[in-house]
Amino acid sequence: MNKKNLFLVLIIFISVFGGLLLGNIIANRANRSGFSMSSHNKVDELLSIINSQYVDTMNMKEMTEELMTDVAGKLDPHSVYIPAADLANVNSELEGSFSGIGVQFNIQNDTVMIVAIVSGGPSQKVGLLAGDRIVQVDDSAFVGKKITNEKVMRKLKGKAGTKVKLGIRRHGTREILHYSITRGEIPVNSVDIAYMIEPGVGFIKVSKFAMTTFSEFLDAIAKLRSQGARKYIIDLRENSGGFMDQAVNMVNEFLPAGRMIVYSKGKAYPRAEAKSDGKGSCINLPMVVLIDEFSASASEIFSGAIQDNDRGLIIGRRSFGKGLVQQQMNLSDGSAIRLTVARYYTPSGRSIQKPYEKGKAQDYEMDIVKRYMHGEIDSKDSIHAAKSPKYKTFGGRTVYGGGGIMPDIFVPRDTSEYTPYLNKVINYGYLYQFAFQYTDQNRAKLKSQKNWQQMDKYLDTQNLLPQFVAFAKSKGVNPDARQINSSKRFLLMQLKSYISRNSIGDEGFYPMLYKDDKTVKTALEQLRKK
Repeated sequence: MNKKNLFLVLIIFISVFGGLLLGNIIANRANRSGFSMSSHNKVDELLSIINSQYVDTMNMKEMTEELMTDVAGKLDPHSVYIPAADLANVNSELEGSFSGIGVQFNIQNDTVMIVAIVSGGPSQKVGLLAGDRIVQVDDSAFVGKKITNEKVMRKLKGKAGTKVKLGIRRHGTREILHYSITRGEIPVNSVDIAYMIEPGVGFIKVSKFAMTTFSEFLDAIAKLRSQGARKYIIDLRENSGGFMDQAVNMVNEFLPAGRMIVYSKGKAYPRAEAKSDGKGSCINLPMVVLIDEFSASASEIFSGAIQDNDRGLIIGRRSFGKGLVQQQMNLSDGSAIRLTVARYYTPSGRSIQKPYEKGKAQDYEMDIVKRYMHGEIDSKDSIHAAKSPKYKTFGGRTVYGGGGIMPDIFVPRDTSEYTPYLNKVINYGYLYQFAFQYTDQNRAKLKSQKNWQQMDKYLDTQNLLPQFVAFAKSKGVNPDARQINSSKRFLLMQLKSYISRNSIGDEGFYPMLYKDDKTVKTALEQLRKK
């Protein structure tokens, strides 16, 4: 998104159930908009009758929550009701920070494993280490099959200044170590990595468009420029969106003055336009954008603006197709609704939103599965059919509507190394589990590798594949020599990338992961051309 920043705007309009919670204020707005209060009264009346006269006692709060969810679900795929209990976590996905202890964790063997410590965070200050196991929280045991990610988050996150006690098991230490940690503000980064992928070319991966994305992006540009970057790859793959203004500000860095970036309009939402001001830092620098089927919303605003202004190449696969603008409106009980108030359009006039039927969210969500089933991900997209509406870019090129952004250069998913063995070890998480175990048992040696290049060379000498095959066998996955050999390159790439991340962070993960990535290689080939 969230990542990711997943992007939005202003305007208030609530229908049907709104009067139930906001009374006369919403009633007045409803009357002004032509909404009949009789429908509201019927809902209110029905709930009152059920509460007072139904044969059994009903949980009216629960029934009201279900009603809110059902009504929002009948609007469009992206309008959603958010219960009060979930609102803080939902909002934190796109905020610039949250309060907690500053660790990345994973649950393995019914135990919370600390994968990484946030630099400068509360956990680092008290001495927690990557590899530590959390076995107690506030003097109570915290292990077992009932431990979930949600339960861990509820225990570790909290208001800044509050304390939590942890009991820690550490490799090589017999006794449980006890720590009292004062929660603090933990930054949520949306620019995952910015590094020189080859001389003169800077690579920036943006995972979501959050409140701080644009400032993070400017820092990344400044860092790479100081290292000699004169061309850029902007990776928006799997970026599900966020705040629209952050995407607009990012696009502005690449466009000359007066170019349309995006416009939006809706029934109660007057047309609003965003145009470039010509003050960007990268107006004349070559660039490409990477997208895939999970790039959505603000990612598509960015990609569409770059493509329609003929500013750079879009490389990858057709994006998700989410072109609806939501505004979050808080309700009186602490809950909220994210209501679709407008559609947004690329500079050429394309509506990015893919088709949907109201009230059929499940069919809409299955669209990605359908793309995989009919081969769109693996062979060149068929969206260029005669029925697809055509549009012209700033320079006169033809681009296509119909949902999502069609890349200028299509790169199919690489299935040449897929085998049943690979699918099984991925689906069960054994690659990740082995990488954590290997890192945990070899931290001293791995710590001496200062960057991903050194780590890559070192791990090539460690005979990782036979060790992993033995590990997977111990978990019940019988080895198949032919399948393992077919998937060898992918298995080793994944193992080395995860081990590198566990030891030196994202600076070790993404460069290792993308070293042989076909979409990245295609981008580099294009940037090497004049």
